[in-house]
Amino acid sequence: MTRLNVNDARCEALFVSGLQQSDAPTAEAAADAISRAVRQFGISGCACQMAQEFGDHPEAAADRMRWIRQLAAEFAVRPPAARRRGARPAASSARRAA
Repeated sequence: MTRLNVNDARCEALFVSGLQQSDAPTAEAAADAISRAVRQFGISGCACQMAQEFGDHPEAAADRMRWIRQLAAEFAVRPPAARRRGARPAASSARRAA
């Protein structure tokens, strides 16, 4: 059995989301799409749906996954909770420790 890293799980969630390349998504839209897909299908459900698409439509699925990986790398997609904490998590940790 292979291990799934966080980036792979995010890409799988984006893959099964309704997000389309023609939407010209923002980083926030991508993160929201990840959250919705994981809530709707669960992490393993996203992987199963993605696998099904690769089985049914391998060429289209490969094209979509290339775009998803490119999008994830471009935006360094973070979950919404991380975005709400802001860009300075170390500073807030230091305040808690003090």
